[in-house]
Amino acid sequence: MKLSHLPLRLATGAFILNSGLGKRGLQGEAAEGLHGMASVTLPGSLKEMDATEFAQLLSRAEMALGIALLAPFVPSRMAGAALTAFGGGLLSVYLQTPGMRQEGSIRPTQAGTALAKDVWLVGAGLTLLLD
Repeated sequence: MKLSHLPLRLATGAFILNSGLGKRGLQGEAAEGLHGMASVTLPGSLKEMDATEFAQLLSRAEMALGIALLAPFVPSRMAGAALTAFGGGLLSVYLQTPGMRQEGSIRPTQAGTALAKDVWLVGAGLTLLLD
């Protein structure tokens, strides 16, 4: 890992790890809301998964990605590829969920801003992948 990658990896890794830790015990309406929003872009088997199971899977995936970004022995190229894929998945949800974008535009609505801001994950991942 290059020293210049450290700030980017620390910032994204800590943020994503914290997000995964926060979803560990997600159940009920919270899990259903998360699963429902993601169901717009999920492949068939994940779409049909129980909402609580999905939340737990997402929690583990976020924790694993966060740890990979924080671990200095994980090559930046590998961490960047995983971060780009994860960020791309979030942007896919943003682009395909009704009401997230202004009519005829890529610009977010007020409700879509929380998802649209994940574009920084794709940028960070591509930076690590390409450098």
